[in-house]
Amino acid sequence: MSDTRPTNPVIPGFHPDPSICRVGDDYYLVCSSFEYFPGIPVFHSRDLAHWTQIGNVLDRPSQLSLPADMPSSGGIYAPTLRHHDGRFWLIVTNVSEGVGNIVVSATDPAGPWSDPVRLPGVPGIDPDLAWDEDGTCWCTVAGVAQVRIDPETGETFGPPKKLWSGAPGVKAPEAPHLYHIGDYWYLLIAVGGTERGHGVAIGRSRAPSGPFEPCPANPILTHRGTDHPVQNTGHADLVQAPDGSWWMVMLGVRPGGGTPGWHVLGRETFLAPVTWVDDWPVVGEVALELPQFPWPLAPAAVEEQRDDFDLSELRPSWISLRDRPAGHFTTKERPGWLTLRARGDSLDAADVIFAGRRQQHLTCRARTLVDASQGRGGLAVRLDERHHYVIEASDTEVRVVARVGSLRTVVAAEPLPGGPVVLGITITDPPPPHDARTGPDDVSLGYERPDGTFTTLATLDGRYLSTEVAGGFTGRVIGMYAANGTAHFDWFDYEPTGR
Repeated sequence: MSDTRPTNPVIPGFHPDPSICRVGDDYYLVCSSFEYFPGIPVFHSRDLAHWTQIGNVLDRPSQLSLPADMPSSGGIYAPTLRHHDGRFWLIVTNVSEGVGNIVVSATDPAGPWSDPVRLPGVPGIDPDLAWDEDGTCWCTVAGVAQVRIDPETGETFGPPKKLWSGAPGVKAPEAPHLYHIGDYWYLLIAVGGTERGHGVAIGRSRAPSGPFEPCPANPILTHRGTDHPVQNTGHADLVQAPDGSWWMVMLGVRPGGGTPGWHVLGRETFLAPVTWVDDWPVVGEVALELPQFPWPLAPAAVEEQRDDFDLSELRPSWISLRDRPAGHFTTKERPGWLTLRARGDSLDAADVIFAGRRQQHLTCRARTLVDASQGRGGLAVRLDERHHYVIEASDTEVRVVARVGSLRTVVAAEPLPGGPVVLGITITDPPPPHDARTGPDDVSLGYERPDGTFTTLATLDGRYLSTEVAGGFTGRVIGMYAANGTAHFDWFDYEPTGR
């Protein structure tokens, strides 16, 4: 990113359902994490344009237990982050195991966060927290309903009360956020579902419990029916900067290819300016190149794209599937290497041992050096158990395997001399000519021969690793896995080659 003209998305890749708060000159933002562990990444910024991940909210088993048979796109949905009375509070839905809504808190957003307080009296998903002047805590959920709670104990006071939900018959009124701004309480909600019809609506009231008057310009944000490069805009949150200006973060996608357009990175976090007219918010353009900010921008942090696994613990950007048992993940067994011990025989298995990072660029390259002489393991582009491409090695062979829906096939294989081998995945724009059937990208998988030349074993159509094909709520994750025995990884390198 340029430090003079920053770009959208401000947090690229699979980072949906953003919620933001400001404390002094510091901004903090969290996102949904679904089936991945640790859960709920936490980001920090001083300028709204450049963000650095500083931790994860749910980073230990006592906070997050996701069953092995939980389907992908289950797990952790739509957190809300707020700061109140000197403490950070986060409320979120865990849709697995009947856990429901939970609250955690921390004095430092980088952690540690408390163990969860369950909210059995709060139904639904997408919970929000807001405090009024006398300290009453209001919890509003998708639907849209509201109940008073004690976030310290999880106690609720009375049954949930239905509130304004956008308009009669509106699809999926969800992601409510309640704010006291000036003379009004504002209820911001998502409407239209999280696909191409997604949008944002708002109502206002003199009291936190309503009744809410709808904005005459609703929806105040939507890109449905347009050819804007950012689609599915919704699930928004508002924040005020120290200079008094207002901003909105929201999710959106960048579809590519022909018809119907495929988005492969998942729902990403975008930013737009907000002005106020007649006590209603007016959202500016969700531009790929952001407008000039009214304050100096902090220098862009240098993102660590290569990991040599020299630390005792994995960086917070690494995510695994449903859990991370210590006996299967370690950087201590073989210093300077990440050791993965298999549990689950392929990426098809829900409990496969996998360590990945979100794909954050439309074109990119990933490489890793693996020693699979004690088993079988490799490098994968994963959307879910039924949609992934892998390049994997054993002590005798390197091969490409593709899983698309109910079909699983070995696409290519070659004998492999003994010893560690570099595996690679390159994601590029599809070559011309382009037409309505052209996919969003090409995924090439290969390995480095002993003489140092890189050989591509297969190039596959990226549309089959897209949400439009696979369904669900997540995006691509690129990473390493063990499918049999033990696999050791000396380093992992991710190189963006485009936006």
